[in-house]
Amino acid sequence: MPRAIVRLVWACLALLLALAVVWWRRAGADGFVSYRVDLRRQHLVLYWHDEHGRPLRSLGALQAWLAGQGRTLRFATNGGMYGAGNVPVGLLVQAGRRVVPLDTAAAGRGNFYLQPNGVFYLTAGGRAGVCRTADFGRVGPVAYATQSGPMLVINGQLHPAFRAGSANRYVRNGVGVLPDGRVLLAMSKEPVNFHDFARYFQQQGCRNALYLDGFVSRTYLPAQDWVQTDGDFGVMIGVTDR
Repeated sequence: MPRAIVRLVWACLALLLALAVVWWRRAGADGFVSYRVDLRRQHLVLYWHDEHGRPLRSLGALQAWLAGQGRTLRFATNGGMYGAGNVPVGLLVQAGRRVVPLDTAAAGRGNFYLQPNGVFYLTAGGRAGVCRTADFGRVGPVAYATQSGPMLVINGQLHPAFRAGSANRYVRNGVGVLPDGRVLLAMSKEPVNFHDFARYFQQQGCRNALYLDGFVSRTYLPAQDWVQTDGDFGVMIGVTDR
């Protein structure tokens, strides 16, 4: 084969490869609805009940309840797993008060107990963090915290149980903390396995990230024309302006 044709073939292959990389990156970015919270300029709060002690349950109810108080909801998503009566599974701290205790059981049914599981928290000083449940005792005073599992990213590494190509695919949502201290909240737009979902947080720079829940997950983000107001949740994460 003439060298000119060989060079042309290689040039075409290189172009196709470059286009494939660009497509993959865009597809990866477009596969998630995500929001970055600057805690210096925004309030991030864990919501469960209204002022009458009734579970809010849905993102739409949370939005309407906050609007009734003159507050605009910028972002919301379900904030962890729950059982009968919309009671959170594992730790819940609200405004510095421990509402539900930390679950330190080493084994149990479901994703929550795929060890290590973990906690997403905001310290009393306004700093966000994600840590393994076993490490939470060293965090100090917290204003808000929710426990879930499994951890997605642990000290920069994917959870060791995750496998590339796994057929265990669901819509999933999770939370991590970016190197600049902002909170990254993300939900897959389509079913995704744990490996690929965790990889998204890792690629954004999160040293630690936590899975929140699976196919029931919903996200409210009107700035990106992503408005899901249904659901039947326990804890919800809501972001408003300061």
